[in-house]
Amino acid sequence: MNPWVWILAGLSGLSLLLLLWQCVAAWRFPLHQRTARPGFHPGVTLFKPLKGCDSETRACLESWLTQDYPGPVQVLFGVASELDPVVMVVRELLAAHPECDARLVICREDRGANAKVSTLLQLAGEARHELWIISDADVRAPRDLLPSLVAPFHLRETGLVTCFYELANPSTLAMRCEAVAVNGDFWSQVLQSNTLQPMQFALGAVMAVRRRALQEVGGFEALKDLLADDYHLGRLVAERGWRIELCPVVVSCMESAQSWAQVFRHQLRWARTIRVCRPVPYFFSILSNGTLWPVLLMLAAWELPWTGVGCLLVAIRAAASLWLQNRLTRQRGHVFYDFLVVVKDLMQAVVWLLAFTGNSVEWRGQKARVTRDGRLVAA
Repeated sequence: MNPWVWILAGLSGLSLLLLLWQCVAAWRFPLHQRTARPGFHPGVTLFKPLKGCDSETRACLESWLTQDYPGPVQVLFGVASELDPVVMVVRELLAAHPECDARLVICREDRGANAKVSTLLQLAGEARHELWIISDADVRAPRDLLPSLVAPFHLRETGLVTCFYELANPSTLAMRCEAVAVNGDFWSQVLQSNTLQPMQFALGAVMAVRRRALQEVGGFEALKDLLADDYHLGRLVAERGWRIELCPVVVSCMESAQSWAQVFRHQLRWARTIRVCRPVPYFFSILSNGTLWPVLLMLAAWELPWTGVGCLLVAIRAAASLWLQNRLTRQRGHVFYDFLVVVKDLMQAVVWLLAFTGNSVEWRGQKARVTRDGRLVAA
């Protein structure tokens, strides 16, 4: 028998074991549980770097102005230009919520290659509280997020808290394919990684950081030229001995409609960024592709027993993906698009390969290059 059949059978079995490990890690985590500590309500400053807007922007931003949190909350919206259409949205929200300690700051200066961090640098001087929260513009938070998000800071060793996010509004087939990656694999693979070592990075949708911890790593200045500012912020904080915690409350990312080409470019940028940040784990990540190896096994053997094994493994992979998506989003509609897990896995194999063929990425509509140390350089 062709020796490649046995090799591919072994890789298929390994991918199944990794998938089961991933599911166990996801099952054990107390997802969606509220962990607020009565009487612990420290003041927080929320940074919202903004650029452009869409139909979801108002609801996303307003979700942070209507938090059910008894402690003081300062909200700083930052935008590079007064001509940005998001300025009107922010001003309308400020007028609608005069009770909130919130303001719009025009951040005209260009402080680094990472435009988001450049805005954060200019907002930092306005912050009044010791806990800082950085959140992307397209994130919609549940009303009771803040009490659970700040709860781990009652321990002095906690330096940063982050939380999982779901792609909540996939409006095209391409976005539903990406949702398989975000809502099924990403969060559960993070938990899988955490079973081997304490968390050493942050997730960019929402990051709460202790002001002192950020100052110890050089502040936002240390991140101004880095593409994966969330990853590097977590890494630097962990290297200083601070603890990183995961908040079990899930936030929603509300994205505008994207085509297959846009989704592919987004996945490639993400892959090349991870490959630069964590080259060895990313190289071996292909082993966990639960569709690729069974499909290659069926193509290599093309005999009934092996074909049956391959089909069974793909079916298990699809069932696991469906369970993981349901667990994160608490919705059941994913079953109608579960076939996309095969498309996503095979596309991910192509993206994995292309991640090693170059360092160019498209970010915020601009072409750039990522250096070996993760810095962003204009193309």
